[in-house]
Amino acid sequence: MSMELLLVLGLLAAAIVLFSLGRPRADVVALLMVAALPFTGVIDVGEAIAGFSDPSIVLIALLFVLGEGLVRTGLAQHMSTLILHVARGNEAVLVVALMLAVGAMGSVMSSTGVVAIFVPIVLRIARSSRIAPGRLMMPLSVAALVSGMMTLVATAPNLVVHGELLREGHAGFAFFDFLPFGAPVLALAIGYMLFARRWLGGGAPVPSPRAPRLQDWIGEYRLEGRAFRVRVGAGSPLVGRVASALEDDELAGMNVLAIEQLGRFGQRLLLSAQGRRLMPGDALLLDLHEPGIDAPAMFDALRLELLPLEGAYFSGYANDIGMAEMMVAVNSPLAGVSARRARLQERHELAVIGLKHGRTAEVRDLEDEPLEVGDTLLVAGPWPAIRALGAGPDGLILLNLPLESDEVAPAAARAPFALACLLLTIGLMVSGAVPNVHAALIGCLLMGLTGCLDLRSAYRSIHWPSLVLIVGMLPFSLALQRTGGVDLAADLLLEAVGGAGPRVVLAAIFAVTAIFGMFISNTAIAMLMAPVALAIAQHLGLSPYPFAMTVALAASAAFMTPVSSPVNALVVGPGGYRFGDFVKVGTPLALLTLLVVVLLVPWVFGM
Repeated sequence: MSMELLLVLGLLAAAIVLFSLGRPRADVVALLMVAALPFTGVIDVGEAIAGFSDPSIVLIALLFVLGEGLVRTGLAQHMSTLILHVARGNEAVLVVALMLAVGAMGSVMSSTGVVAIFVPIVLRIARSSRIAPGRLMMPLSVAALVSGMMTLVATAPNLVVHGELLREGHAGFAFFDFLPFGAPVLALAIGYMLFARRWLGGGAPVPSPRAPRLQDWIGEYRLEGRAFRVRVGAGSPLVGRVASALEDDELAGMNVLAIEQLGRFGQRLLLSAQGRRLMPGDALLLDLHEPGIDAPAMFDALRLELLPLEGAYFSGYANDIGMAEMMVAVNSPLAGVSARRARLQERHELAVIGLKHGRTAEVRDLEDEPLEVGDTLLVAGPWPAIRALGAGPDGLILLNLPLESDEVAPAAARAPFALACLLLTIGLMVSGAVPNVHAALIGCLLMGLTGCLDLRSAYRSIHWPSLVLIVGMLPFSLALQRTGGVDLAADLLLEAVGGAGPRVVLAAIFAVTAIFGMFISNTAIAMLMAPVALAIAQHLGLSPYPFAMTVALAASAAFMTPVSSPVNALVVGPGGYRFGDFVKVGTPLALLTLLVVVLLVPWVFGM
């Protein structure tokens, strides 16, 4: 064993120890290795940082951006809510629907992102269904991990192994090469979790939300009965009038919160009332702030047709119309000014719909009520206007946003375009018409051109620590190959199980990958094991594809500890889990996955 190999192995051991300790962060450890490896003399600085130009790294970054487009347009939330609604409170059906939804979504976007979307949804369902969150959170994380076994782009380890095949001169994997293994494992995982959920926090209390919901404010500020949705008839005297000007004239005593129109594809568009003239067929969303007004009689006189509302006080419009509690600060120019004179609706598109002097909400007409320092205002209007007001010159401090603010899709009207971009990207990848990274780049650019996301959200969506981790571990593969470390690891593994047959060798590769994946990133272990698996295949004179696929699938089978994947870490708190819960539930599932892989991979690819 050469001195160079000893130095590389020493750095690798140090990285593994630091990964296991969790200090410093994994991406910082990776950067330390990038800085240290050139001192071994095995690779130079250019080779140490070459990972930043690797197509797999660029592709992973682009997939984060595509996933952000699905979130911003509401496709991810809508799909999850729709599928989970099918369960209707039945826990077994809920587990099946949840895992199928997560498995499908995670096959085309980041599994970590999918879990982040579903955690608040699952908590809300658990709360309303009186189900302990611990019985749902681990099925969520298991399905997200298994979703990485569905497609080439589902998770970073798949792309890492695919890249290693390409570097060795092989053709690499096709988009759906993973599906024959991922689909059976998902079916197995669903059946297993229906049985294993009995071990998962059956008596754990359902946590209360930390922030209020819209429904809480509707009750606290007594907003029931104040919301109306009316359609402007062809013969209405309001046709051609500026909507915002009607608040001091025909619609005195009401706030015009928005105008509803039908857009392309039949979707609902909510438009600002400021400066917009009404057309026949427009629908007005109105807040009645002055008690004593006979609203139905007013609507009849103005030839306005009363329409049904979704949810209490526009809660069905929570993606477009939000609420927030604001406090009048000491230096606010609004102190001593009435809500009418403050003109928040005219200047900021926000209506004052509730007011507290101290802790008690006022129920009388608020328009002429003088505001005092320390008063709490409940305002309603577009979400961007709400967030902008807290940083403006009016001296209002943003006190509270409801839980629904985290679920807002700011580009919901662009959902059809986002779906088209996603399908086009998948189609280009499946057909092989262009390289995968080129297909993803086209999809991202089209999402930007169609307004599904902007540059700021695109850059913010990229999980840079994950990319840095992958880049930092890539040089180890090259260093171990040059120093003979890969061949040494392959020889040791072959000495242990080589005479027992190819399936046993595949089982050993799976076991080693999964065991090391308990303590370090599944992406990092895929980088280390992929060249070893390909070297073993070459030594045995067998096809490299079953060995490479086994590494990729084993890297996604990170069920056994909460630190083996960010997916597991996200559900520990909401689920109230301990370390041993993952060991108890995840270990049998990892063994079952190993059995499926050893049986199916050689049969599908051939040895």
